Amino acid sequence: MQFRGYQDLRSRLVSRELTCEQVIGSYLQRIDTHRDDNIFTAVFHEKALERARELDGKLQRGEALGRLFGMPIAIKDNIAMNGAPLSCASKILAGYESVYDATVIIRMEAEDAIFVGRTNMDEFAMGSSNENSAIGPVPNPFDKTRVPGGSSGGSAAAVANDLALVALGSDTGGSVRQPAGFCNIVGLKPTYGRISRYGLVAFASSFDQIGLLAGNCDDAALVLGVIAGLDERDATSSHHDVTDYEASMDHLSLEGLRIGVPSAFFPESLNADVAGVVRAGLKKLEDAGAVLVEIDLPESDYAIAAYYILVTAEASSNLARFDGARYGYRSPDSNTLSDMYVNSRTEGFGDEVKRRIMLGTYVLSAGYYDTYYKKAQQVRRVFQDRYREALEKVDVIAGPTSPFPPFGIGDKMDNPLEMYLADVFTVPASIVGMPAVSVPVGFDSLGLPVGIHLICNFFEEGKMLGIARSLQNFCQPVGSN
Repeated sequence: MQFRGYQDLRSRLVSRELTCEQVIGSYLQRIDTHRDDNIFTAVFHEKALERARELDGKLQRGEALGRLFGMPIAIKDNIAMNGAPLSCASKILAGYESVYDATVIIRMEAEDAIFVGRTNMDEFAMGSSNENSAIGPVPNPFDKTRVPGGSSGGSAAAVANDLALVALGSDTGGSVRQPAGFCNIVGLKPTYGRISRYGLVAFASSFDQIGLLAGNCDDAALVLGVIAGLDERDATSSHHDVTDYEASMDHLSLEGLRIGVPSAFFPESLNADVAGVVRAGLKKLEDAGAVLVEIDLPESDYAIAAYYILVTAEASSNLARFDGARYGYRSPDSNTLSDMYVNSRTEGFGDEVKRRIMLGTYVLSAGYYDTYYKKAQQVRRVFQDRYREALEKVDVIAGPTSPFPPFGIGDKMDNPLEMYLADVFTVPASIVGMPAVSVPVGFDSLGLPVGIHLICNFFEEGKMLGIARSLQNFCQPVGSN
């Protein structure tokens, strides 16, 4: 049972060709067949089927149907859902269950969505490969010896394997967009504040955002319209009006559209296949009437350096709450209160999380605050100014999602700096807080997916998704794999 997208599914449900129970049962069966792929940390078999039967009854009674009626959705394991396990793929939260719903969960349930399970991830969203998970890595759907990207690797693999129509992820520096590029799907990071962070476990609060992974831009736009908007429980959520993203996509014209192509996004070190596929995709936009404009932007390497100073500083503060005293893992080998704190965190956190906590504590220390943290904030402001200036001259900034195709499981685990460079093209949008999307545009010589990364000005998600949809239609017409 496969669908071209949500509208195809919805029409078949509303016409009663299919029932929600049949659809969700089919998805749950597929999830079970992929159990060895480690994609889900929890599957809601009974709850999802019960919800499906409730929605079938709603249709039979002739009641108004929500905008997401019957849509099967997966949730990254760092978004709160009342009564469901919430582990952030970490030993330190093993066995913990959320006691409340995130705002995005409340809004999606109000529109009749159905949640099928929670997806694997890099521990506390720290990683670019989904290998930093306490329950093990997730394989790439196109080559099981390779990574699906991270930290939302489980969510990306769920959509790519058709185990959910849409998945929620979180994006701090590229954690939705990079795995979307690696798994041949659409990955959307909205403007900072566009979607409430209430119920998202914090990694780096001034960067963290809930994002979307979907098979196509229409489904991403639909769900974004449901979950976007002001939330009084999140002081960082924006008052900016929520627009009709689907209508914005439909009204987009490529004729005369100015696409900024920074030379900084095409360095000599860029994988040749990736460069060729991305440039071919941009050429298709140009052939359709768009104008390619060469622009200058700061080198992304500076963004990476600033980013890892700032996010580790915020992580060292946010993760201080996991101490073994109130909830989660508590070390049994402790005789004093101090031992309990030290042993619980040492045993409960993985290597990458501990690395970032230590780095963050270091850059915030009295002797190094001005040298590192303050300087990184200044670099962040420079990037914000330069990207604003660039987007006064062009409509969108385009380049590769990743500097290389999906890499092998284990290939970069011993070289954290090389792993961090997987996000070199996605981090700048996170630094400035602008919306960005990765859209699939082709494959390299080994048959591995390549994505194009688009950045638009604040709150221009509709226009950005319209450009992304055009790209996807040009490069991967409906019905192709």
